[in-house]
Amino acid sequence: MFTLQNDVLRITVKEKGAELVSLYHVKDAIEYMWSGNPAFWGKHSPVLFPIVGALKNDTYYYNNKSYHLSRHGFARDMPFTLSTATDSELCFTLESNAATLQQYPFTFRFDIIYRLQQSRLTVMYRVKNTGSGDMYFSVGGHPAFSMPFVEGTAYDDYYLEFNKTENAGRWPISAEGLIEAHTEPLLQDTQKLPLRKELFYRDAIVFKNLRSDTVGLRSSKHNKGIEFNFPGFPYLGIWAAKDAGFVCIEPWCGIADPVTSNQQLTEKEGINRLAPQAVFERSWRVGFEI
Repeated sequence: MFTLQNDVLRITVKEKGAELVSLYHVKDAIEYMWSGNPAFWGKHSPVLFPIVGALKNDTYYYNNKSYHLSRHGFARDMPFTLSTATDSELCFTLESNAATLQQYPFTFRFDIIYRLQQSRLTVMYRVKNTGSGDMYFSVGGHPAFSMPFVEGTAYDDYYLEFNKTENAGRWPISAEGLIEAHTEPLLQDTQKLPLRKELFYRDAIVFKNLRSDTVGLRSSKHNKGIEFNFPGFPYLGIWAAKDAGFVCIEPWCGIADPVTSNQQLTEKEGINRLAPQAVFERSWRVGFEI
């Protein structure tokens, strides 16, 4: 485990998956990350790379060859190396190897950088294509925030508040983990989504191309909460395991295959193409009021 702390926040990251396992507010004595209770869901904040979500039949095709990847890809289950560390930043690195090349025929360097700045945590994903041809990939976050934050409050006392008024339906997920062809109404001329555990009984809420790039996780009973900023991520997932005491806010550069997918990697919805030796960066941030 690796720890980084300032006067306001303390984070802990483990080597496997370079996964954030604790986000502790020192001044308020509140742990904001989910505990990882395996009775519900044994993770905390896994990274999604080199795909987001599920592939149709767990299979994709590239250059007339089939490859297999399980949901969300392999990075979350692989050991990262701590490549740099300062008083305010930790950088973890995963590089392609013989095991990754069997599932994913591209060479890469993937960095996850955690940076503390006063009352804000920034998490950056940096992907470098170290190969000689174009690289195709997706990347995303999956942080789970423990709820309720404060004793004496209940899950239903919390809500998500978007920074812009939204008219957006949820894209349902099939039993195979694929995106259905049509939306269902959800956000209608509003900035708020009240949280109820039943919202997630049919898997995640998936949004495409929201107007907002910031969402607050707040309560109607107190002023503790977080502000989650996700500029440059065209997809957003909101999820919790059935009846669990957490909510995931998931910024994605990529999305699960649709039910109509032809399984061609270069034609996959939301796929990112990266030229040889080029670098792709995206960051999401969690902020608190001091």
